[in-house]
Amino acid sequence: MFDVQGFILVGGASRRMGQDKAQLRLGPETMLERVADRLSPVTSSVTLVGSPRAYSGNSLPTVPDVYEKWGALGGIHAALSAAKTDWIVVVACDLPFVTRDLFERLKSLAGESVDAIVPLQPDGRPQPVCALYRRETCLPKIERLVSAGEHTPRTLLANVRTRYVEFTELEDLPGAENFFMNLNTPEDFARAKW
Repeated sequence: MFDVQGFILVGGASRRMGQDKAQLRLGPETMLERVADRLSPVTSSVTLVGSPRAYSGNSLPTVPDVYEKWGALGGIHAALSAAKTDWIVVVACDLPFVTRDLFERLKSLAGESVDAIVPLQPDGRPQPVCALYRRETCLPKIERLVSAGEHTPRTLLANVRTRYVEFTELEDLPGAENFFMNLNTPEDFARAKW
């Protein structure tokens, strides 16, 4: 298998949640710890993308956004800018039900003919903050999009060779029904705690 670095996006403002989502606990682990624990077995390293000051007490290295307040596209850009490998895995900290199996499945689809590997949720929407990106092609494309004032990852996906992974290609994995349960609000969090 090839070498891939992992990056966890923690730089969001958490406005709807009202507090830092990454530090919320689901059982014995914070959401950040859960994601890092599932990501680390399939990557050579795990790095946070967000404010180094906010996560200075964390054992994981942190890289800041190059383009502050640029949302998920800015986070993906920061991860690609910091990457030393050709491919990276990017995942948002508010997707605490991702698994090692999911990352291994996505990683297995990487190849010379694609630049991004993006799963589709059961409703068919792409999930660009739980995806793989090729540094060589995606980084310069994002820089051009940012220069043009673009903020959405979906525009990036439309401008590179994206391999969309149908949910039917993932649904055999344990826990697949919850992979893309995004915890943005206190109500989402309450539901996730069962």
